[in-house]
Amino acid sequence: MDRRKFLTLTGTFTGGSLLLPDFLYSFGSQKNLIVGEQCIVFVQLNGGNDGLNTFIPFEDALYYDVRPKIALSKTEVLNSAKGMAFHPALKGFASMQQSGDLSVIQNVGYPNPVRSHFRSQEIWQTAPTHQEYLSDGWLGRYLDLQCKEHQPTAGINIDTIDNLALKGEEPNSITVKDPDRFKTKSKAENDGQLSKNPQLDFVRKVANSVVEGSDDIQKALAKSAPSDVVYPKTGLAKNLEWISKLIKGNLNSKVYYTSLGGFDTHDNQLSIHKNKLTELNDAVFSFYEDLKKSQQLQNVTIVVFSEFGRRVKDNGRGTDHGTAAPMFVIGGNNRGKIIGNNPNLSDLDNGDLKHEIDFRSVYASILKNKLDFDFTKIGIQNKALEGLF
Repeated sequence: MDRRKFLTLTGTFTGGSLLLPDFLYSFGSQKNLIVGEQCIVFVQLNGGNDGLNTFIPFEDALYYDVRPKIALSKTEVLNSAKGMAFHPALKGFASMQQSGDLSVIQNVGYPNPVRSHFRSQEIWQTAPTHQEYLSDGWLGRYLDLQCKEHQPTAGINIDTIDNLALKGEEPNSITVKDPDRFKTKSKAENDGQLSKNPQLDFVRKVANSVVEGSDDIQKALAKSAPSDVVYPKTGLAKNLEWISKLIKGNLNSKVYYTSLGGFDTHDNQLSIHKNKLTELNDAVFSFYEDLKKSQQLQNVTIVVFSEFGRRVKDNGRGTDHGTAAPMFVIGGNNRGKIIGNNPNLSDLDNGDLKHEIDFRSVYASILKNKLDFDFTKIGIQNKALEGLF
């Protein structure tokens, strides 16, 4: 059996009720895992978010020529700078950018782009050098080196499925399928040997850590300072509110991960995209305000990305799978800049934007500047992106 497949066992237990392991509280006493109390929160936009209608080149006449059905008018866009502006649904993003807390990284992608959702997500999550297939994620490899012993929640994924980005040789992350179902278990299992099979003993070890640590997790959640920020009643907002509680409860996980789906806008894009960006904006901005009011924002870096962008030309009612797109980095004392050139709509690759910044350079910058980690140790060969922090 593959130990990496035991992650689900640690995330759902006793009929699906969520039990978390003992490691969250233990991070505070492990200096090798704490670097300036920094953590990274990833929000993955599944389906291929249309970057051109998210951060919009509204001063480029070609934008309106190639998108006659779905272009956003100059009177609608928000917070214009350097010929670019935000979608009208992203009022919070525009405000964060004006406050100097949000950086936009333009034209992010990778060479020889793949337009398959699954494979492109896999590439982003494993960060291979030459698009080779890897079984471990880039964050999983990082956690393997940072966690000297098995620490089941060095990374927390709040989603309905496990995330390849967090998978490593050791199960140093946990998938929380529904925070609302969190509860404690009053009595731990016997920690004796389960069998002579080391793999089954490993399962017992992880299961015991889940049970034994649940009370400590409940106490840590109780220590979380109350917030006067009212989060929207959406799935993403609920996930980010729960992450905020864990951060404010001093649990010191290094990586948090969650996602928002619905960005595969082949049809009826104007309406669908507006609704999805509104959900994203309201959830992230509430999270941002919560962290800012609790004086945690400087320690938390929020990264928003999608597996690819969309085609430059619309298809009549929407857009098809494309390539490069912007990434957004919020908090963590980032420099609040627009990094990279504006999308060049007159120099395309078979109808798609050419990427100018490799996503692995962004990863390298985060690992180097926020987690004080040598990114080459996990196989990232790209240079760290300059000017982000």
